[in-house]
Amino acid sequence: MSSTYEGFTAEERAAMKEHAQEGKKAARRGSPADKAAEAARDVLAKIAEMEDSDRILAERVHAVILAAAPHLAPKLWYGMPAYALDGKIVCFFQSAAKFKARYATLGFSDQAKLDEGTMWPAAFALTEVTDEVEARISALVERAVS
Repeated sequence: MSSTYEGFTAEERAAMKEHAQEGKKAARRGSPADKAAEAARDVLAKIAEMEDSDRILAERVHAVILAAAPHLAPKLWYGMPAYALDGKIVCFFQSAAKFKARYATLGFSDQAKLDEGTMWPAAFALTEVTDEVEARISALVERAVS
């Protein structure tokens, strides 16, 4: 049985276009402080645009991440709220609607210091942010930037 490569999905192409626009917008910004403030506003605006269930999750995740690691800089990354350390993405929130998934995702890049032996999770499915989930996210973020 032969399968043919269909290329990127419409959602993947849209994410790549958003990433290109984010880079252009960042290049036009003024001082580093202006860039950081505008990037943080962009993240909040993106969260506000999300469907209700994703927005509620993203708002809570955003608050937990910034409480756990206030030195992380919020910024958009492929159209998703992300959090960077020294300009490099450490973690990100992907809404369920972004790629028509059944759950939202909290993901960590290779910059995150979550290593455990020879294999460890780098993304977590989110359907609800309970107190227990908040504590786990907080611990993961603190470890990721340690």
